[in-house]
Amino acid sequence: MRIRSHDLAVCSWSLDAPAMKDLVESTVRLGLSHIHLALGPLIFLDDKQKHFELGQLRSSGITITAGMIGFPGEDYSTLARIRLTGGFVPDEPWELRQRLTVESAKLARELGIKILTTHVGFIPPSDHELYPRLLKRVGDVAAALAELEIDLAMESGQEPASEMLQFINDLPVRTVGVNFDPANMILYGAGDPVASVRTLGRHIRHVHIKDAIASENPGLDWGQSTPVGSGQVDFVELLAALAEVGYTGPLAIEQESSRRGEENVRAAIEYLQSLG
Repeated sequence: MRIRSHDLAVCSWSLDAPAMKDLVESTVRLGLSHIHLALGPLIFLDDKQKHFELGQLRSSGITITAGMIGFPGEDYSTLARIRLTGGFVPDEPWELRQRLTVESAKLARELGIKILTTHVGFIPPSDHELYPRLLKRVGDVAAALAELEIDLAMESGQEPASEMLQFINDLPVRTVGVNFDPANMILYGAGDPVASVRTLGRHIRHVHIKDAIASENPGLDWGQSTPVGSGQVDFVELLAALAEVGYTGPLAIEQESSRRGEENVRAAIEYLQSLG
């Protein structure tokens, strides 16, 4: 299924499928043939079970637009907690998270995936004392992935697009781009999604379709996730901005935990189709 010049996909974690067979069947019922695949659950399987699960996926004919890795210990209960616990920022789990990312990239290569997405954590301003440390960590991860011919796509939204752009430009590795999530810009109070597309431009490698309403205290409290088309993301303008910057890659529907399931993904598909 295509929306304008984009393949339409679904994020695997948005369907709450207990096994690969269920994920494949649900994706097919939705009329989709592309998924953004969470790799974390697969890398912890023993070889026999992993072979079985991946066999189900390979035989389905479904195309994987990108892989995704999240990390144990990330706490999304409040913005303050995820600022401390997210991505490659905290010291204690850094080495484990680095290894998990590289293991995910190895699996991505096995599956023919070219992009691995993740939240690297809150990027501090470039004059902050912790900026060089995160720059080195992301650079080290990206370099390891580049050896496997995998690009790293950092998920947007935890910082303004201008700060993410500077971070990308300061990295010594040129295989880092953006997994652009317009709703995250609103949920985190990080700026206007459409303007952010124009700022990040050619660095956008993958796009999520998600919607949200800002909190009364943007940047301090969480905004609220909403069904696609009922929040503050202007999807008409968003698609126009993506075309303007030359993005022709996939659009992957992502639903937050309270809105996961086939019915909500189908509603998002129908909304996007209504845009013409």
